[in-house]
Amino acid sequence: MPTNASMTREKAVSSLLEPMGYRHILVGADASHHSNRAIKEAIELAKIWRSEITGAHVYAAKMHDKRFRQMEGGLPEEFKQENELERQRDIHDQLITKGLSIITDAYLEQARQSCVEAGLDYLNCSLEGKNYREMVRESQSGKYDLLVLGSLGLGAIAGSQIGSVCQRVVRRSAIDTLIIKDPKRSLNDGPIVVAVDGAKKSFGGLISALTLAKSWGVAVHVISAYDPYYHYVAFNSIAKVLSDEAGKIFRFKEQEKLHEDIIDAGLAKIYQGHLQVAESIAKEFDYPVTTQLLDGKPCDVIEKYVRKFNASLLVIGKLGVHADDELDIGGNAENLLRSVACALLIGQREYTPEIEIIAQATTSWTNQAEERMKHIPSFAQGMARTAILRYAHEQGHTVVTEKIVITATAALCPMGMAANKQLDKNIDAAKQPGSKQPATPQQQINAINPDWDPLAEKQLQSIEPESLRDNIRRRAEKKARQQKAPQVTLEHLAGFLAQPENRPPQLALHWQASALARLNAVPAGFMRDSVKAKIIARAAQNKLNQVDLVLVEQIIKNANKDMKQQIKSGNGQCPFQRQSAQTEPAQSMAEGGSNQDPLTLLTRNMTWQADALLKLNKIPAGTIRAMAKKAAETIAVESSLETITADFVDAILSTFNSGSQSVEETLKWSEQARAGIAKAPPMVKGMLIKEIENLARQSSRLQVELDTVNQAKASWDTTGFFHLDDDDRRSAKAQIQTSASDQQAKE
Repeated sequence: MPTNASMTREKAVSSLLEPMGYRHILVGADASHHSNRAIKEAIELAKIWRSEITGAHVYAAKMHDKRFRQMEGGLPEEFKQENELERQRDIHDQLITKGLSIITDAYLEQARQSCVEAGLDYLNCSLEGKNYREMVRESQSGKYDLLVLGSLGLGAIAGSQIGSVCQRVVRRSAIDTLIIKDPKRSLNDGPIVVAVDGAKKSFGGLISALTLAKSWGVAVHVISAYDPYYHYVAFNSIAKVLSDEAGKIFRFKEQEKLHEDIIDAGLAKIYQGHLQVAESIAKEFDYPVTTQLLDGKPCDVIEKYVRKFNASLLVIGKLGVHADDELDIGGNAENLLRSVACALLIGQREYTPEIEIIAQATTSWTNQAEERMKHIPSFAQGMARTAILRYAHEQGHTVVTEKIVITATAALCPMGMAANKQLDKNIDAAKQPGSKQPATPQQQINAINPDWDPLAEKQLQSIEPESLRDNIRRRAEKKARQQKAPQVTLEHLAGFLAQPENRPPQLALHWQASALARLNAVPAGFMRDSVKAKIIARAAQNKLNQVDLVLVEQIIKNANKDMKQQIKSGNGQCPFQRQSAQTEPAQSMAEGGSNQDPLTLLTRNMTWQADALLKLNKIPAGTIRAMAKKAAETIAVESSLETITADFVDAILSTFNSGSQSVEETLKWSEQARAGIAKAPPMVKGMLIKEIENLARQSSRLQVELDTVNQAKASWDTTGFFHLDDDDRRSAKAQIQTSASDQQAKE
């Protein structure tokens, strides 16, 4: 005989396997680009379930009539005679009331024709009144289960992100709402990204996303985001306002440790649990998903994730796990409505995952357990109760006791209970007369803040306004503390900076499929963009109307050849020539510092993106890093680039690495000499071996000893030139002689 638990499970699974479809779709129509795309997407959705579509347009005849009456006092004298005025009113009524009705019918007829062509049932809905109010009223009539809107209408201007009508309707909508953000992008391009936070609406959105993905055959990414940095920012702000007396009791160091235990470990486990629940739902749904836990301000890291993977649709619940009864839309949903570039499905449907259905249906709580729950902060009680229920279910318990609450809490927040007890002891001790007094609040905060790398500090100071800069400073410091790093670097800072737009390429020519596939095989970023630009330029030069595989292969081959040639010679200017204020022998030997070559001046004005500097800083500090930096800048100038990106650095280092790996030792090396270059990065070690062996041959040596290695290092450090052979045109001596000859010729 089936138990209550098994019956509950069967009910949960059967309901899960019934896809969440949309049977009646309401779509706004105003002939704008976004609205036209909204109609197309509504049709594509309707094809899945043979849904009925209703096209709606709102016009404001009464508002125009009221406005006309307000302006009557400003009419010319000849129109103020009563007969003439009445005639003008009649004309206005015909033009406005009937005219707006005709325009509305035209908008809706366009939608009707599209639905008829697709073989779908269609209804017109012509509404009069305030646009957002009437659209909300119609959507809440009980007839529909999905509302589709364009984010912008006919009033859109440059820089618009979301129209006022769309924003007002979304806030008030009681059904699932799909907002179209890109009029050129189809929803079924994929991938679909779903954000879950443990709320029933987020899991309802997951079911909707899985239903769509299964119909379209596109990838689903499930992400969960939590913010472990906020409390660190708050602590630093508190330090500025607390009195010294309050700081003695507050004890920042202990508070920080307690919050790190709770937030860094506990919240991470809870949100990772949401992803595990999502995976179980997807498994029951028989559809694979990719999951990712994100740390940072949720709306920010979700937007960056969506942009990184070029998602066509983001699915989120309208309200999150912390929502109260009076909230109309969650903060993250509202921010993402404005910020994401892809379509957004804001869900109202709810789904309680199977594990939680069973746990809630089969598990009871003792009075002591309920009393223990009161010790958990109110903002975290909902998440904690869900996590404890999951824990009890996994352990096979049907009754939650006080011991289970303590054990589950300790498992989620290691050391949290002990830290809390120790904090209580410290507070009691601070209140005792004659107790040792802790430092002031600001001193306590300064003691736990890590130092900053100069490059990271410089990047930070470029951020405006100051309030944002201070917030990002604390978040980067928290990131460094998490990694137990001795100082904050660009790597810690980069995740909190605004990222450049990453739009899919807009192809102006007809590209054969094989040509496009070959282009997409080129590493994304600088290399692909450069190759694509050259292909388009060649096609325009030869008046081609399509791009085939032969042309793409030819351009890629030439690009690789040019890159290698620039790295090899640089037109006589070695890319590894290191220029600095201390080492500029060519300039100092040739009188007249203003006679620097244009390449040197250009590289000094080169802009490095933060993520490119991160790549560079992975090379050990010193001569090799300085030379690698100079090499990248030299090649960038030769490639007519003004900004160095991470992709460009990757391309340069990859070329260096392949060239270095092709070098083999041609002389014997002593163990001491080999140890002298052991720490050199693999990408340059081959080139170092080649130059050091050339230096040894100049001294007629058959074996490389440590003194030769040290001589080479000293030359690199002193001159800033990589090539050691005096007869090499790229060496220090050759460059000095050339510079001096040029100076004499000018004189």
